Amino acid sequence: MEQVVMESGVDAAAAQIAARLEGRMPRGRRLRLAVAGPPGSGKSTVAEALVRRLNAGRAEGPAALVPMDGFHLDNRLLEARGLLARKGAPETFDGAGFAHMVRRLGTEDEVVIPVFDRSREIAIAGAAVVGPAAGVAVIEGNYLLLDEAPWRDLAGEWDLSVFLEVDEAELERRLMARWLGHGYSEEAARAKVDGNDLPNARRVLARRLPCDLVLQTRLKEKRES
Repeated sequence: MEQVVMESGVDAAAAQIAARLEGRMPRGRRLRLAVAGPPGSGKSTVAEALVRRLNAGRAEGPAALVPMDGFHLDNRLLEARGLLARKGAPETFDGAGFAHMVRRLGTEDEVVIPVFDRSREIAIAGAAVVGPAAGVAVIEGNYLLLDEAPWRDLAGEWDLSVFLEVDEAELERRLMARWLGHGYSEEAARAKVDGNDLPNARRVLARRLPCDLVLQTRLKEKRES
């Protein structure tokens, strides 16, 4: 049954998730945790805090961070498909490839994964590895709980699923701050937010599958995604 919890910060959110992992460790395979939410909800921040918490005091911790962003389609492919302006929308990812990786994480000791390089706006193949020491894969992304193909097929893969819920006005504020922080003008930032980010956020909020835990967060960190 879905549970909604109001949290006021990253540490509290990570603690809530960590508490729900207790007793869920499967035998003989890696636990897969989904941290989902709209753009600007703080997924990366919370997922990173959770991994730090789970790995605290260990030289080789049991948790590995797995961002969905490594499955961005290349700009050249997006341009050919007329989707470059919508980069970040569900159809601009290799959803089938991502789903295949999620399944492999549940059955294989070592899985090599791609990583998105934000400075160059490209995905780098084979840039990271989730090894056998990682008994928990903390997977974060916008569309992990999206009720659209192929994303909805992931619902049965999650050992624990978490959704970060933030009201639209706060999302808009954060998204504007993000683009302004990247050096965009007010006009260019507004075009990014209104033309792509907010439509994606509304899609995520309107078409969310049920999950184990909904965190209504008020995160203050600068880095939110």
